[in-house]
Amino acid sequence: MKWKWSKPLKVQVYSFLISMPFIDVAFNTVLYDKQQWTDWRVWVFSYPLIYAIGIGSWYMHIQYDHFIRRLFPSLKQTKKRVLYKIFTNVLVMTPSVLFIFWVYDTFHILGYQLNSNDLKWGYLIGLSINVIFDTLWEVLYVLEKYKESLTEKELAEQTHTAHEFELLKNQVNPHFLFNCFNTLSSLIQEDKEEAEHFLDELSKVYRYLLKNNEDSMSTLEKEVAFISSYFQLLKTRYGDALQLNIDIDKRYYKYQVPSLSLQLLVENAVKHNIVSRQQPLIIEIFTTAGNKLVVNNNLQKKQLNRKSTRIGLNNIRLKYQLMGQKGFQVVEGKSNFMVVLPLLWNNMNDVVEMKV
Repeated sequence: MKWKWSKPLKVQVYSFLISMPFIDVAFNTVLYDKQQWTDWRVWVFSYPLIYAIGIGSWYMHIQYDHFIRRLFPSLKQTKKRVLYKIFTNVLVMTPSVLFIFWVYDTFHILGYQLNSNDLKWGYLIGLSINVIFDTLWEVLYVLEKYKESLTEKELAEQTHTAHEFELLKNQVNPHFLFNCFNTLSSLIQEDKEEAEHFLDELSKVYRYLLKNNEDSMSTLEKEVAFISSYFQLLKTRYGDALQLNIDIDKRYYKYQVPSLSLQLLVENAVKHNIVSRQQPLIIEIFTTAGNKLVVNNNLQKKQLNRKSTRIGLNNIRLKYQLMGQKGFQVVEGKSNFMVVLPLLWNNMNDVVEMKV
C-alpha cells in the first residue's frame, strides 16, 4: 500500500494537548530531578524543547496509526491491527526517547550528562504514553466501525425489506388485473352495455391504484375509498348476490395498513365462496378497539378441484412479518371467515399535526 500523509483526528489533537504538559514534567523530572523547580532555565529552555520533540513524535505516531488502519480497516482485522501497532514502540517511541537523551547529552543542555538509569525511566515513560494513546485511539476506532456496521446492516435490511415489498406488490397487481379482464370477458358475452360500464369503472379504479400504490403502506382512509370503488366492479357482475358493509371509526382513518390489503381480502372471499342470489355473500369491514381492522364474511365454500394457494393471505402476512409487526390473524369458524389486520400509526402523522 502506498504511503499517504494523514491529518490528525480531533481526538488525537485533544489527547496530545491534554497529555503533553504531564509528559513534559515527567521527562524533565528524569533529566533534572529537583533542579527543574529551582532553575528557571529549565522552564524557559527545556520545557519548550521537550514539547517540540513531542510534537514530532506524536505526529509520526499518528501517521503510523492511520497507515495501519488503512492496511487493516475492518472490525474482523482488529487483532492484526493491534498486533502491528505494537511496532509503534520500536518505530516511533524508542527512537524519540533516544533522540531526547542524545540531544541533551550531546549538547550538555543545562549541564545534563547521560546515565543508564535515565534511559530506563525515559523508556518506561514513553512505553506508558504509547500504550495509553494506542488503546484510546483503537477503542474509539472500533466503536466507530461498530456503529458503521450497524448502520450498514440496518440499511441492508431496509433495502431487503423494500425489495420484498416490491416483489409482494408485483404479485398483486397482475393478479388483480387478470381477474378484472376475466370478468370483462364474461360481460362482453353477456351484456355489452354493462361491459362498457365495467370498463369505465375499471379504468378509474386502476388509475387510482397506480396513483396510490407507490408506497408499501397506505392509510385506512385511502384503502376504504379504494375498496368502495373496487366493489362497484364486483357489483357489476354479481349484483345483489354480493353485499359489502363498511363500519369504520373515523379516528382510525390516518392509521396505516399494507397497500391493497382490503382488495386482496375481498377478492379472496369472492374467489372461494358461493356468490348467488339464493346464497348472497356478505362481507363486513369494521374497526374494533385495540387498533384493529376486521374483514369478515359468511362462509359458504365452493367445491374447488384444487387446494387454495392463499396467495392473498400470505402476501399480507409476509408484509407484516417484514415490518416486524405482530397481530395479523386468520380465524375460520363454522359459519364465517375472519381476518384481523393491525392498524399501524405512522409517526409522520404527529409531525404533520404539529405543523397544522
